[in-house]
Order: sequence, then C-alpha cells, then structure tokens
Amino acid sequence: MAALTDAQKKFFWENGYLVVGDAVDAGQLSALQADFAKWVEESRYHNQAYGDTLDGRPRFDLEPGHSADRPGLRRVNAPIEVSDAYFEAMSNSRMTDCVADLIGPNVKLHHTKINSKLPRGNTQVKWHQDFPFTPHSNDDVVTALLMVDEVTENNGPLEVLPGSHRGDIHGLWHDGVFTGAVSDDVAESSQARAVTCTGPAGTACLMHTRLLHGSASNRSDAPRTLFICVYSAEDAVAYAANPMPTRYEGFVVRGERTGAVRSVAYEMQLPQKPTTASFFDQQARHSG
Repeated sequence: MAALTDAQKKFFWENGYLVVGDAVDAGQLSALQADFAKWVEESRYHNQAYGDTLDGRPRFDLEPGHSADRPGLRRVNAPIEVSDAYFEAMSNSRMTDCVADLIGPNVKLHHTKINSKLPRGNTQVKWHQDFPFTPHSNDDVVTALLMVDEVTENNGPLEVLPGSHRGDIHGLWHDGVFTGAVSDDVAESSQARAVTCTGPAGTACLMHTRLLHGSASNRSDAPRTLFICVYSAEDAVAYAANPMPTRYEGFVVRGERTGAVRSVAYEMQLPQKPTTASFFDQQARHSG
C-alpha cells in the first residue's frame, strides 16, 4: 500500500517539499527523544566537540556558549551508528516508505545527522540548497527532516522557497571561500517568499535536494530537534565525498541494488568537505 496519495506526490514535485504527519510510530518517537535527551545530558560534561566518527571528526558538535548549565548540543553526526532507535527510524518507518514513494522503488541512504536548536540558542541555518553539498549523477535525492520535537513558528522552523527546486543551482563559493550559503541577494529574495514547515513531534518534511531553504534561531523556551536522513535513488551516484561518512552509506533501504547509474545534465562547483564537526563553521565564514 502506498504511503503517499497521488495528491501528496503531485504537491511534492510541484513545490519541492511535503510535510507528512505520523512519519514514525509512537514507540519509535519516544525512543528517539530518549536517546537525544541522554546525549544532551552527556554534553554537559564536555566543553568542546567530542566523540569519534568514521573519518575522525567529532560526532557531537557544541554551539558557541555551550556550558554545563546551558548545554548547546547542536549536531550529532551519523546517529544511526550509535543508536538503534535512530537506525530503525531511518530504515523501517513510514518516513522511509514515503521517500520510496517519491524516488523509489530502489532507494539507498547517503548520510544522517541531527540538527538541534535548544531553547534560546543562537544556531541558525543560512539559505542554501543541499545538492551543492552532496552532488549526485541525478537529483532524485530527498532530505527527510523528522521533527523529534514539536516545531513551531518560534523555535526555528525550516523555511523553504516553494518551487525553487526547479530553478537554478546556486553557488556556495564566494570570493574563493566555500561558505555553505547562497549569495545575500538570493537569500533576501528567498526569505521574502518563504513558507515555514511546522508540526507536532513525529512529523516529517520531505525536501527535494535542490530546494532553497534555511532557518532562524530558536526564540522560544522549547527545543527544536530534527533527525535528518538523506536518501537517493539507487541509481544516483555521488560525485563528491560524503560530508558525513558512515559505514551505512549506500545501504539499500527499499527495493534492491541494481548497480546501474543514471545521469542528468547540470553544472556546479564541487563542495568543500567540512574539516570540523559540521557545516555550521563553514556558514559562519559568510558575514552576510
């Protein structure tokens, strides 16, 4: 049985995003929340990014101003490697089925991460498209953003520019520096027409890899945590190093492995792989 209706699929391909409720079941959601709460508590005992990932960069990233009294755990890299709950949600949930309805039948994983904005935190995400970070031979690539907490208008929700996935691929290099953000004029134009994506915990926003998006800081007293899974069609081959290498890269979550490759025409500059725990440091270079 299809996870998405024909109307939902049409909305996604016309607008470049789709918000879907109940993307995981109640038990899965509770387990995700419990594991993240545990990681926040552990972060109180650290004063800099910590933990190890496949390529030696830290697994847990802390925002400036983090302290034991006011923890600022803003990123967990490849949480599926250290949490059965996150692996299960990535591989065996309604969210996975929804992605397969869009780019299946054969779907594989690229990478996963958690982006969190704790209450009154300073973390924001400047406007960008995901595709210039993770170029593939074709753009049947979907970023699934699962709301581990309720996402409201005030706690730093995802903001998207509907239909922008059918437009230009915008550069993230400026004056020879890979900033991870689009130019100021593109950002301002996008912000003026932005739509926010909100919903109760357990909701997922499915986003086309070429969709322009960003998010403001958390102005509320409630946390905003997103579990982010990047999936591709099985015949989409990555052109650049994975920004968050994982032993599960290429794991087929739906369908089968064919060994085929499908290409579409486009041009872009290749990305610069982060040398620190996350792309937040790359975006911090962009003063606009």
